[in-house]
Amino acid sequence: MGSKNTMPNKKDNEMANLPGISRRALLAGATAIGAAAQLAAVLPAAAQEAASAAVDVNTLERVKVELLPPPFVHAHEQVATGGPKIVEFTLTIEEKLIEIDNDGTKVWAMTFNGTVPGPLMVVHEGDYVELTLINPDTNMLAHNIDFHAATGALGGAGLTNVNPGEKAIMRFKATKAGVFVSHCAPEGMVPWHVTAGMNGALMVLPRDGLRDGKGNLLTYDKVYYVGEQDFYIPRDEDGNFKQYESAGDNYDDAVAAMKTLVPTHVVFNGKVGALTGENALKAAVGETVLIVHSQANRDTRPHLIGGHGDYVWQTGKFHNAPDVDLETWFIPGGAAGAALYTFLQPGVYAYVNHNLIEAFELGAAGHFVVTGDWNDDLMTSVLAPSPI
Repeated sequence: MGSKNTMPNKKDNEMANLPGISRRALLAGATAIGAAAQLAAVLPAAAQEAASAAVDVNTLERVKVELLPPPFVHAHEQVATGGPKIVEFTLTIEEKLIEIDNDGTKVWAMTFNGTVPGPLMVVHEGDYVELTLINPDTNMLAHNIDFHAATGALGGAGLTNVNPGEKAIMRFKATKAGVFVSHCAPEGMVPWHVTAGMNGALMVLPRDGLRDGKGNLLTYDKVYYVGEQDFYIPRDEDGNFKQYESAGDNYDDAVAAMKTLVPTHVVFNGKVGALTGENALKAAVGETVLIVHSQANRDTRPHLIGGHGDYVWQTGKFHNAPDVDLETWFIPGGAAGAALYTFLQPGVYAYVNHNLIEAFELGAAGHFVVTGDWNDDLMTSVLAPSPI
């Protein structure tokens, strides 16, 4: 694709006046990184030789993956068959106006593949992630991607700076097992892009699958991806949420709102109630579900009301022994965690951030709807509510 003007002319003066950042920096991500030259300069010669001699990637099998919108996850093997592969993914950047609550509050989201969060990508340790990042010429802003799972070049951000009308392809070896955050990271504007929804996650499974602390194989029947998002929506003089014509118009107001460190919304998968009602997560008694949960910016405390974390990787790293039987687990900001649970009772389970203010007042809550037979041995009513 060829490049084009990155902003309509009517925006020129407005964008040039953004505080502390030039229009050129805003549009191009202020990077202008010569990626190959930079890598050659900072890597010792021995390290470069070791990296280049590691694997002849031309001999590896290629697998092209069709990504699914969260909370769903594309088909994948839990235990790898064969050797390392090159796994091909494509993310298309979309700047879009989305509604984030039931009151009509809207925000210009910056997204990977049109969703908040972007899709969960799954590979195995030792595989190569090959990502095509596309920034259509219908967008206004420059973008890139930083994979916390990657080593080098700002997690890939130094290799993927794309203006509207451009694309880039980068490849990295998945050397660490676990779940990892990914997010847009243009220099000088990282918080703005991340809190506008431009984040996602990558899951790198051990080649021999998940294990408990004793080396036994752990498997799951279903996997769901919950991306927790904090939004900071500017308000007008009367306290009403403001709306804007395009993705770049809210920059000044958005930065001011972010600096308060007080989110107006904390939601799962882009909107208050996104994982409730018809969109509730489904399971059945006896099914084991892996819940991948990411938060690219703030700490969170997932809790399954009426259930537990049978096995939990709180920081998401699968070579660490999982914690067991947790009531609530802690995922630090900028990380992803994973919890494995086998449902034992039917019913509606609330899945929440157990900062209950954020869950019930700001929106960080979803539901699991579980079908099956009730087990009185686990819970029963001895006396229904009645007069004393």
